[in-house]
Amino acid sequence: MSNKSLVCAIETSCDETAIAFIEDGNKVLSNVVSSQIDTHRGFGGVMPEVASRLHIEQISLVLKEAIEKSGVSMEDVDAIAFTQGPGLIGSLHIGVLASKTLAWYYQKPLVPVHHIAGHIYANAFVTEIQFPLLALVVSGGHTELVYMKEDYNFEILGTTQDDAIGEAYDKVARVMELGYPGGPAIDALAKQGTTQYVLPRVKTEKPLDFSFSGLKSAVLQLVLKEQRHGRELDKANLAYAFQEAVLDEVLFKTKKALETVEVRQVVLAGGVSANSRLRDRLTRMMNSYPDIALSIPPLWCTTDNAAMIGAAGTVAFKKGIRADFSTSAKAGYDLEV
Repeated sequence: MSNKSLVCAIETSCDETAIAFIEDGNKVLSNVVSSQIDTHRGFGGVMPEVASRLHIEQISLVLKEAIEKSGVSMEDVDAIAFTQGPGLIGSLHIGVLASKTLAWYYQKPLVPVHHIAGHIYANAFVTEIQFPLLALVVSGGHTELVYMKEDYNFEILGTTQDDAIGEAYDKVARVMELGYPGGPAIDALAKQGTTQYVLPRVKTEKPLDFSFSGLKSAVLQLVLKEQRHGRELDKANLAYAFQEAVLDEVLFKTKKALETVEVRQVVLAGGVSANSRLRDRLTRMMNSYPDIALSIPPLWCTTDNAAMIGAAGTVAFKKGIRADFSTSAKAGYDLEV
């Protein structure tokens, strides 16, 4: 291995075909993403079989573009990092197969990466990651509080008992007829809203766990109630009420977690970290903790991409984590190692 590490990273966990070349874990030489969002929008959500087929069509083109933009060649690469899971099994398989093929042809080591580890390490592109840390992971498939005592050591303090936060946004947006994806639509609409509707606070058995299914049901019941009474629904005010209720839950649990573990840094991670209201409220909340640094990833690195897999993959590579040619994709994959 040269003094400078160079990792080729591949991410295909859902509906983005992405390949990046990352130097030293935090320098992006190239980061190419082919998004399928326009295709899936017509279905109101991601269609797994369609996603797999589009990955097959796009992955060679994305690789070619990523190599050209990076200014390096595959021979220069120290390792090939890939998302092993979690995600859509068909989509994951395409990335795993591509990674194995490249590793075999160029005789490079394979490094498996957990998708959520990638989201956490996306923060390496904006700041030095400090340990111990608390990661607030908010995405379409995950809502977790992750404690990291040291590099690449993950302990889940709390997780969702039902819907992930992004999933809840999408379902509520469907009820409100706002289209897909729901997160950006609700975030934008909530800016025009004010306090009118009251939604219940959801209780969980475990103090650091999350639950959003009840909120989603409460929104549906509120919409039906307004219809029954012949009242016009104020969508902006409902978007505001829902978003504030969700973020109240998220920030309350984050505060509780900070009472249980001592950390030097809090990092925000996952697709929902693009939410402007969450970024604002978390920043203001962390002003009460002057001794704890806060890291919020850049917007380009909040949605699924391969750069974040390269950042996490670099750490995993240096720690000696390897996969072989018998390694397969994992639709369900435990982060704790």
